[in-house]
Amino acid sequence: MIGSFPSVSNRLGRLSFGLLCLMTPLALQGCTAPHIPDLHPTAQETALIPPTLTLDMSDGAHIPLRLYPALTSSPRGIILALHGFGDSRDAWEFAAPVFTSQGFTLAAPDIRGFGGTADRGGWSSTARLVQDTREQVLWLHTRYPGTPIHVMGESMGGAIALLLAATDTPHISSTILLAPAALDIGQPWESILGGLDLLTPHWKLDGSAVPGHRVASDNLKALRRMYFDPLTLHSSTIHPLYGLTLLMQAAYKAAPRARTPLLIIFGGRDQFVLPPFTARLLRKLPPDTRIDELPGAHHLLSRDHRGAAQDAVSWLTDPDRFLPSGGDIAAAAWQATAQTQTFP
Repeated sequence: MIGSFPSVSNRLGRLSFGLLCLMTPLALQGCTAPHIPDLHPTAQETALIPPTLTLDMSDGAHIPLRLYPALTSSPRGIILALHGFGDSRDAWEFAAPVFTSQGFTLAAPDIRGFGGTADRGGWSSTARLVQDTREQVLWLHTRYPGTPIHVMGESMGGAIALLLAATDTPHISSTILLAPAALDIGQPWESILGGLDLLTPHWKLDGSAVPGHRVASDNLKALRRMYFDPLTLHSSTIHPLYGLTLLMQAAYKAAPRARTPLLIIFGGRDQFVLPPFTARLLRKLPPDTRIDELPGAHHLLSRDHRGAAQDAVSWLTDPDRFLPSGGDIAAAAWQATAQTQTFP
């Protein structure tokens, strides 16, 4: 059936600005230089690191979780770290030392449908992903009583974190959004994906569907590890893509209702969540949101060399201090520039 609609692939390719390129591991296959598949992986790059433990969700699902323990006798805070589409609990390997050295423990679950979960490659629902995260926060509160709990999400994980921040979930001290995928791709793309989800939900896509050349991070070592990590997904069917579309849209609409203290960090060289989407989201977030722009940073802020983790730690430990990257000033300049452009 797909072969009878030659324009479908082109249309899906054009969605890269709002959707397909958010599937960063897939984009690595066709959009990031140097051409990673031609390089010989090391044992460290292909290592399958077992989860620290497995959490049981209320519906019986089992969620693998990796702990990155604080390098102090007791943690000053716990960060529930949510990865992006196609990624896994290993997403935080490069950023974790910045947090752990300052006394923060990272609790990094595989989001349902990704990593080592039983329904890897599938999709549940926006409500279930948010419920999973809520249950993980409550579990952390039980395991670390009296310790502040912060929720940090990157890309798709940022959308989930933002949705959770808009609920009455207790025990969350703050929320950190790293290049959050909170956007509305609009029409006709949403209808096209919805129709494809109805007709061909199992049609598989990979990085070859994403046109052009885009760079996810300036950290080649981290990109290699991500590509060769056995937990990384390198393809997706239409159904998870459509689910991601609905998740992103729900997060975008929920943005004004966020109730926790909020830090949003985005990169000036993000080629996946483009400036128009970021500008629209910033207009929706509560006015007291701390805005941090890293001019040279790319989409994968958990892996980039541009200081997102350092800024996050600074905000958590001393929220009234200027961010070490200078991101406060850069964000103000970015917003002033964005206001002169037409981002409907």
